[in-house]
Amino acid sequence: MRRPQQECPPIAWAHEPDEALPAAEPLPCPRARAGHCMPAPAAHPFHLDETDAQILRLLQADGRIPNLKLAQAVGLSAAAAHERVRRLTREGFILGYEAVLNPALLSAALLVFAEVRLETMERDLNAAFKAAVQAREEILECHEVAGDFDYLIKTRVADMTAYRDLVASVVWSLPGVRAIRTYAVMEEVKNTARITF
Repeated sequence: MRRPQQECPPIAWAHEPDEALPAAEPLPCPRARAGHCMPAPAAHPFHLDETDAQILRLLQADGRIPNLKLAQAVGLSAAAAHERVRRLTREGFILGYEAVLNPALLSAALLVFAEVRLETMERDLNAAFKAAVQAREEILECHEVAGDFDYLIKTRVADMTAYRDLVASVVWSLPGVRAIRTYAVMEEVKNTARITF
């Protein structure tokens, strides 16, 4: 019988803003024996003021905005704005910049999701599955989830023929796969990576 997947209780930290976060003390978790106890993220130790938030919103809307234009938009000097962006990157608020490509022009017009259930959530098998997913460029995203299945995979392919080939040659080849349920997207109603804050 499969164990119900549960979230672990959050861990609270007591620390000063400039102190390093202490090492996590493991708390009892229903999934700990299988090696899948994932504590909820602690609050970010750095303070985000309104100017920082404005900078992040502007960069999220246009990652190529010139520094001078960014500085003018938030009422700072160019040097001060540049330093803020450097600090926000250093503190982990900004993870990177990338171009958003048109999948329809790159033989990747069909978006596919796959629910994957493993034979067991035992630690070694789970680690092997994750390593195999990381090695497959066809898989865009993979998330361990709570519910009736273990992982949700997102990928893009050219058409239905490529979709069937992907399921047969890629998804079923992943370690420990017991069952797969796939969904081909008929229409992308909304697709954004922007965070509202």
